[in-house]
Amino acid sequence: MSKHTKAFEVELSRRQVMVGAAGLSFAFVATRAASAAVLGAGPTGRVMNPWISIAADGTITIMSAATEMGQGSLTALPLIIAEELDADWSKVRITPAPPLDQIYGNPIFGGMMYTAGSAAVTSYYKPLRTIGAQVRRVLLDNAARKLGVSVDELTTEPSLVVHAKSGRKLSYGDIAAFAEVPKEAPAVTPEDLKKPSAFRLISKDVMRVELPSKVNGSAKYGIDVQLPGMLYGTVVRAPVEGAIPSSFDERGVRAIKGVVQTVKLPYGVAAIADTAWAAFAAQQVVADSVRWSKDGVAWGFDSDKGLEAFTAAVRDSNRQATDFFKLGDTKSEMPRAASTMDQVYLCDYAYHAQMEPLNAVASVSPAGDSAEIWCGTQTQTMAQESTAKALGITRDKVKLNDLLIGGGFGRRGSRDMDYLIDAVLLSKAARAPVKVMWTREDDIRNGRFRPLSAHYLKAGFDASGVPIAYQHRLAGDRVTPFVDPVRYEKAGKRDFILMLGADLKGYDVPNQLVEQIHEDTGVRTSPLRGISFTANKFAAETFLDEIAVRNGIDPLKFRLQLLGKAPRAVAVVERVAAMANWGRKVEGRGFGMAFVDYSGSQVAGIVEVSLDRNTGKIKVHNFWCAIDCGVAVQPDNIIAQTEGSAIYGLGLALSERISIRDGAVEQSNFYDYLVPRLNEVPQFHTEIVRTDNHPTGVGQMSTPLVAPAISNAVMQLTGVRLRHAPFTPERVKAAIG
Repeated sequence: MSKHTKAFEVELSRRQVMVGAAGLSFAFVATRAASAAVLGAGPTGRVMNPWISIAADGTITIMSAATEMGQGSLTALPLIIAEELDADWSKVRITPAPPLDQIYGNPIFGGMMYTAGSAAVTSYYKPLRTIGAQVRRVLLDNAARKLGVSVDELTTEPSLVVHAKSGRKLSYGDIAAFAEVPKEAPAVTPEDLKKPSAFRLISKDVMRVELPSKVNGSAKYGIDVQLPGMLYGTVVRAPVEGAIPSSFDERGVRAIKGVVQTVKLPYGVAAIADTAWAAFAAQQVVADSVRWSKDGVAWGFDSDKGLEAFTAAVRDSNRQATDFFKLGDTKSEMPRAASTMDQVYLCDYAYHAQMEPLNAVASVSPAGDSAEIWCGTQTQTMAQESTAKALGITRDKVKLNDLLIGGGFGRRGSRDMDYLIDAVLLSKAARAPVKVMWTREDDIRNGRFRPLSAHYLKAGFDASGVPIAYQHRLAGDRVTPFVDPVRYEKAGKRDFILMLGADLKGYDVPNQLVEQIHEDTGVRTSPLRGISFTANKFAAETFLDEIAVRNGIDPLKFRLQLLGKAPRAVAVVERVAAMANWGRKVEGRGFGMAFVDYSGSQVAGIVEVSLDRNTGKIKVHNFWCAIDCGVAVQPDNIIAQTEGSAIYGLGLALSERISIRDGAVEQSNFYDYLVPRLNEVPQFHTEIVRTDNHPTGVGQMSTPLVAPAISNAVMQLTGVRLRHAPFTPERVKAAIG
């Protein structure tokens, strides 16, 4: 981060980067040159490996490879290392890792530095435990030589090596002063790692390290960056992807005091000024006068008509679809079913609504052959790569200052990093540092949205009413090929960002078929908190509830029957049912439930709702949630993330929608894109079901529960089923007549 002024330089060679059992490098030598851009705080004291350094005063610096955007990863990953290192947590100093993919890359994302999908803890957990244990072993070996004893006679206490027989102790700081650090890591097996019963830090609540700075106002975000000689840039972007500007009132822009220059970009028109307000004034003049080419698929597209077309496509059995997931043989078994039922569910576009609008600062060298950038990003790798691509230089010529993020939710993780490229191109044009700040209107109108989607679900039953076949046909905007074409190609051209979660994972239905109907509306899309699960599980969990009602079975009992082979799933469903006292009757209230197996995290939720029939407004009074995410690395933070995730789901369920007319976004700010207000937030009752399983994600796992649970609760209350999310008052009134 930019507040750390010292940089350390490393030269990595094949011999120095040892990939061992941890799958991550162990030792490096600090030297004069850098083979890639190396940023961040310098190690304090003795460098034990690229993740850990120890100073003579006992201070332990631990690198954190994940972006901090309010989810706690800046604390959680070093905590995992500190646990196996047996570090005194009060002596630990955490610093964001420099952008070195070969050392700090996320294993789940192919070694890129990328924080998304609630995947930080689950992907780094084993490697970081091994890294911590390896350094602990190095400390023990050095202490054994110093004390002249067998290493088997030594144990550790927090930041101390102890020889119990003689009562002698050496602090980690003492050992670091004379330690010999091997070029290759000591062998550490999974059996050498701590048992969960021995944890001192993991599964205990600790203060998130960035919270004090957020409370006292000293935290630095991208929007806070100030540089000498810095100019300000604004961009009016094309309303649809692919359009280019043909003309604008350049004379009117130039007449604004403080405007330095205008820049015509391939995707819009920019103004550069010596104050932010002059830049914003210029932006308004451009917006009022610019004319666009008719390039781009989205011109003429309306989201309402798009949903009609999507619905027709999923209902048309002759429409060609691509298999995304198969279990058993649904196509053979469905015609043999004793009975069937089907239904269609719809989901609108949705916007990320992160607290901090997009922004970045760039300083491109006068020759255009290097750059320094300041931004909050979910992917350090792509921030450097996209900057390098825009300038036609190599990645090592890009210096990244990685800052805190005021909310990401997937928007700050796209491969082309549009908001950053704005700053890079304007800095190159101005030959000066430029800060680009998007307004909320920019952020919404140029958003990358949760895709529009239509879902056709069909189930086949045996003579006793048990589901034997399941089909989910989905038509939606392409996402992966737009937001990350590289990963799309590597995934065999499978649009997993659109399709994941459409199967019935956990439920014992022997024949399942998930099909995608490819649509390309030209609308900008992106993963959004909960990713594809928010739409796909809305459809699946609402459909399951409809099956239960059709068969006259209690929805809880029905789910437990289908989850019989998934004991962890049964445990969370039973727990949340007990928490909410499922089955009780409350006058004027309805209760609905949903379950999700989200990338291994087992999550179940129940809502209690009421309905104002005059206004069509749904009120959620209580939300109960039980989550089994394996080892709970930071329990209190897991509760916070689960509840924040549910609030996000509340907006997607009740009010948040983007509509498109003639290819352009109709909404512009929070007066017409309606996020939940404080008085609309329910009482939360959240419990962690503790297990010793490998930790899985928590940051977005409750989001997909909310919409189906509300639909199911409204059905119980009114006998009317809501199948189009969000459930706006107008839609509710129309449904209940």
